[in-house]
Amino acid sequence: MSFFHGIKTSQEATSVTTPVEAGCSIPFVVGTAPVQAVGGKTNKIVLAYSYQEAVTAIGYSDDWDKYTLCEMIYSHFKLYAMSPIIVVNVLDPTKHKESISATDVAVTEGIAKLPLEAIASTIVVKADKSSNAAKIDEDYYLVYDIANGVLNVEINKNGTLKEKETINVTYEAVKPSLVTTKEIIGGYNVATGVTSGLELVDNCYTETGIIPDLILAPNFSKNSEVAAIMKSKATTINGLFKAKALIDVDSSENGVNIYSKALEWKNSNNITDSAEILCWPMVTLGGKKYHMSVALAGVMAQTDSANDDVPSESPSNKSLQSDGLCLSNGTEVSLNLTQANYLNSCGIITAINFNGGFKIWGNTTAAYPNNTDVKDYFINVSRMFEWTEKNFILSFWNKIDKSITRRLIETIVDSFNIYLNGLTSTEKILGGRIECRSDENSITDLMGGKVKFHTYLTPPSPAQEIENVFEYDTSYIESALGLE
Repeated sequence: MSFFHGIKTSQEATSVTTPVEAGCSIPFVVGTAPVQAVGGKTNKIVLAYSYQEAVTAIGYSDDWDKYTLCEMIYSHFKLYAMSPIIVVNVLDPTKHKESISATDVAVTEGIAKLPLEAIASTIVVKADKSSNAAKIDEDYYLVYDIANGVLNVEINKNGTLKEKETINVTYEAVKPSLVTTKEIIGGYNVATGVTSGLELVDNCYTETGIIPDLILAPNFSKNSEVAAIMKSKATTINGLFKAKALIDVDSSENGVNIYSKALEWKNSNNITDSAEILCWPMVTLGGKKYHMSVALAGVMAQTDSANDDVPSESPSNKSLQSDGLCLSNGTEVSLNLTQANYLNSCGIITAINFNGGFKIWGNTTAAYPNNTDVKDYFINVSRMFEWTEKNFILSFWNKIDKSITRRLIETIVDSFNIYLNGLTSTEKILGGRIECRSDENSITDLMGGKVKFHTYLTPPSPAQEIENVFEYDTSYIESALGLE
């Protein structure tokens, strides 16, 4: 030991760990986008914090039937002003395409307009069908105009196409209708090592540092196989975390075109799990149609944001950006309170125009009414359990492989109890505690490196039914008239 004469100090690591708070209402959305217009990627995770960031990465079009991710981008950023979102485009311009034979295209004010679907790298421009191909960047320029949904062929005034009233164009165009549920589901290719589609949700944390807790596939989730995979991924992300799959009932003429058919559709498609939130019908606003799942994601994000980014409150009875309800073909749907409550009794979320405009209506996951465990069927209670579990994992992950000592156990217990007490004081939960019980930790388990904690948690249930009994009291007659 070295010689020392005087006073010195040192610091010890704090015995109470500050818990990490996980984000909530972060959507992971799989679908199609016009990536050909921006050089975007296929089957790559894109994290976007703004509308412009999302459009720059994957493009944009108002044709949401073709490009399903654009609906989510517009709704979440423009209508609900929430962020971030994580999107995965599965449209592959090298695969999902068709050939467009030589076509004469009119030139107006030096510009010929092609559809947004045109793939720039495949375009061949001629003065006429029998001419030699003109040269790009010499005779013409190609500029995607995303705002107007076209690809402009801009004629160089000094090139061989100058003063032409028409040009002859041959090209290949993306064909989004070629995207199937197989691409949405995706998977892992052992031969190439490529992960695709919904399977990419497991890569979100390592690539972005964010764990999404809402999984969507607008227009595709009505397919029972897609819905089943969404549920599977929501049940266990990275084998650790849980999420909610927001699924739409098929609202086409061949699906559910009247509210009374919704329960049969739900049961026949086996959508009955607590990891699933089922929605019907679609939402309209300003002539645009939105899937209810997309609108619900926005309302959930707004509700959580208003509650300090804690999913403690149900999205039900919260304002919806909507001026009506409809089927997928645009046919108007009108629901009264009795009909909406019937859907709720089937474990289906809907919307209703009652006392203050259109609002989300329904508190339960798809597990209801088959599963009556409050932890599973109330959306906010279930999400609070999942969110608190996520916080525990992230907060104490750095304790993995530490020696099992009394100090380790006390640090985890004390830290998490302080955290739970904080949630209780702000009424995000009614109460909670964590224990490390001797009856749940055998000597052999502790010797084998296993230590178990037990957390008790009580999130508040939504006030789904409020009753007030009114009674006529004759005693007020006597007192009011002075007859006592």
